[in-house]
Amino acid sequence: MAPAEASTGEQEAQAGSEEAAGSSDGPRGAIAEWTITILLLLFGTTTLVQAFVIPTGSMEDNLLIGDHLLVDKLAFAPPGAVSRFLLPYTPVRRGDIIVFRYPVDIRQTFVKRVIGLPGDRIRLANKQVYLNGTLLDEPFKFNKTRYIDSYRDNFPSDPNTRVDDRALEMLEQNVLGGEVVVPPDCYFAMGDNRDSSLDSRYWGFVPRANIIGKPLLIYWSYDAPTERLVSSGISFEHLMDLARNFFTKTRWKRTFMLIRGYDLKN
Repeated sequence: MAPAEASTGEQEAQAGSEEAAGSSDGPRGAIAEWTITILLLLFGTTTLVQAFVIPTGSMEDNLLIGDHLLVDKLAFAPPGAVSRFLLPYTPVRRGDIIVFRYPVDIRQTFVKRVIGLPGDRIRLANKQVYLNGTLLDEPFKFNKTRYIDSYRDNFPSDPNTRVDDRALEMLEQNVLGGEVVVPPDCYFAMGDNRDSSLDSRYWGFVPRANIIGKPLLIYWSYDAPTERLVSSGISFEHLMDLARNFFTKTRWKRTFMLIRGYDLKN
C-alpha cells in the first residue's frame, strides 16, 4: 500500500491528511453513498478503488495520521457516451477531498481539499481565505497557531521560505490584482491543517490529469507514528506493534466512517 503523502513540515517535503463532517444530502444521499461504497468493496479492483494510508497531519483534524482510506477512482473519471448513464461521475467541486499525484513528483500521492476551481480568484489575509472576493466559510479548517506567517497566511506574497519552481511560476504568471487566478484544467488545493500543510501555496496548482479519485471511507484507523507510515514496506517493529496494540491503538470510532466533502458555494 502506498502512503498518501509524507509527514508535515520537512518530512512531508521529503517523502512527499478524514472524517469530514460536511453538508449532507439527507438520508437518500447517505444511502446512495453507502451503496456505491459496498459495490466498490465487492467488485472493485485497482481500476475502481484503491487504498491509501495517511502518514501526515496536513488534513487534521479531519483526516488523522494512520487513517486508511478507500479511494473511488471513478468518481471524477471523464464519462463516455454510455458510461455516464451507468456510473456516478461527478465534476470536481470546491470542498471536495481529492487524492492526486504530487505535481512535483508524480510517484508520490497527496490528499488535500479543493479550494479553487478553474477561473477562481484566491487570496489569504491573516489566515482567512477569500474566494472571488468573498470571505470563505471553512468549518473544516484548523489553525493551530496564532502566529501569522507573511507568506503562508498572507498569500500571494513574496516567499519567505523555499517553494517549488511551480509555485514561483504561479506567482509570476497567475497573480492578478493581488489574487491567484486558477488556470484552465487546474485546481488550487490546501490542507485543512493550514499551519502545517505543504499545498498549492508551496508547489502550485493540481492539474486535472493528476487527480486519482475521491476518498470514500476510512476502513481502518490505527495510531501509528509517521515514520512507520512513510517508510517503504512493513518493518518488523511495526508488525510487533500491531501484534501488541491492535485493539488498543485501533481508533474504532473512525473505522468504516464515510468521508464527506463540503459544498463551498460562491
